[in-house]
Amino acid sequence: MTNRSIKLASLAAGLLALSSPHAWAQTSPSTPPAEPTAATPPAPAPITTVEGERHNMLAPPPAAPPAPTAMTTPAMSFPLSANSTPTKFDVGSLGTWYVTGAVSGLAFTQDHSFAGDAKNRTDMSNGQVFIQKVDGPVQFFFQAGVYSLPDLGLPYIRAGDSLNAFYGPLPVAFVKFVPNDKISILAGKLPTLIGAETTFDFEDTNIERGLLWNQENAVTRGVQLNYTSGPIAASLTWTDGFYSNRYNWLTGMVTYTIDSSNTLCLIGGKSTKRTTINTTATPILLNNEQIYNLIYTHIAGPWTFQPYLQYSRVPASAIIGNLKEASTTGAAVFINYTFDAKSELAGFSLPVRLERITSTGSVADGSPNLLYGPGSKAWSITVTPTYQYKIFFVRGELSYVKASGVTSGSGFGPFGRNTNQTRALIETGVLF
Repeated sequence: MTNRSIKLASLAAGLLALSSPHAWAQTSPSTPPAEPTAATPPAPAPITTVEGERHNMLAPPPAAPPAPTAMTTPAMSFPLSANSTPTKFDVGSLGTWYVTGAVSGLAFTQDHSFAGDAKNRTDMSNGQVFIQKVDGPVQFFFQAGVYSLPDLGLPYIRAGDSLNAFYGPLPVAFVKFVPNDKISILAGKLPTLIGAETTFDFEDTNIERGLLWNQENAVTRGVQLNYTSGPIAASLTWTDGFYSNRYNWLTGMVTYTIDSSNTLCLIGGKSTKRTTINTTATPILLNNEQIYNLIYTHIAGPWTFQPYLQYSRVPASAIIGNLKEASTTGAAVFINYTFDAKSELAGFSLPVRLERITSTGSVADGSPNLLYGPGSKAWSITVTPTYQYKIFFVRGELSYVKASGVTSGSGFGPFGRNTNQTRALIETGVLF
């Protein structure tokens, strides 16, 4: 996909020395959480949730809901965890409202910068506040502020420009109706169900989103129906896909919790009608695609493993100027090791992401470009040593992307002729 040295080796080594890994994983009961307590966060065991957030597949739920310690929205992946004692306000007949947030900044250096991008940058990655009500039949969630969305293999867009380019100063906002403990209905600006990574970097394993995420939508407007029964959780949405303001996307997700250590999830979504909207947030080809994920999560003591597969297909359609269909096939695995809370490395975790993605077609047959030119391929590795102490965190990151079959002008570098890119990043902040 085309839309998107200061001695990198020594800087990367410095980053790895600066931050190395742990964090408490949050729990997410399938029913709305009770009032948070000041209990010490448990060992990593984040769970799946379908309550208005992109599905968090990074760990399955325990056999019985534990005492809640943090808000479950926004959904948090390993290894960072939300504030275990969120600020709350009793607003009388309107119930209890919780106020949390994320404030963070990052700096990075990279080689083979895209045209218009800089080799070195500093920026605010998050300046967001979350307000929510999580009990009663009528609930809500509002997320407001500034953000950047760093991802692999694409130019970096600064936080100051992201609001106009993507989802505005209120990127997520929905009302939720909960008639019983099995069913909930959401309406508003919703995080997508698609993929294993969430939208905002504080929620995710790595600072940068991955190559597979670049094929997925992120925030979408519409309605979502959730149903939970025993080990089965299901969601169905009718939305505007890639934020197109054209309501023609149908997406479904089914999750099966095999046991306390294993979870399997199947996701599928597609455009039901061709649309011609084409913006940064709504790339015309991807907004007309269909896409599928198979995600498996396994926990073994301090280890978390999450492999997932992805397939996407863009149809041939004269309406969108695409006379030949094309597809991508991708695979990724997330691996995390969390150091024991009683060890000298308590608070440290070491997450790693590996990915490979291929696309079909060729320049000669007129296929559309879904990556770095028709028929191109790419793989990546990302290492993100992380440290968290209560609400404070710091993490370094070293990422490398290698592409092949690149069409001249569609690769890395100012002229699109390079076939690889390395970035070294550091991010620090608070999750209050």
